[in-house]
Amino acid sequence: MDETNMTPAEMLAQVNTAITKVLCGGQSYKIGSRSLTRADLAMLKSMRDDLEAQLANEDSGCLLGRTYVAYFDGR
Repeated sequence: MDETNMTPAEMLAQVNTAITKVLCGGQSYKIGSRSLTRADLAMLKSMRDDLEAQLANEDSGCLLGRTYVAYFDGR
């Protein structure tokens, strides 16, 4: 699937799958002369956090999702 056509929810599912593969199968491995290195776990977690924030903002329906206004009365 082309990354540019994926929704944030679809991308989040892919990132979660990648995290699981790194956690269960290791960061990299080598068989004979071939090797495989998966994406960096810290980068995947950062992407997951960003995608979860995007989804939370979409669900809240407002631009400033978890923003609060405080009024302080001067003394």
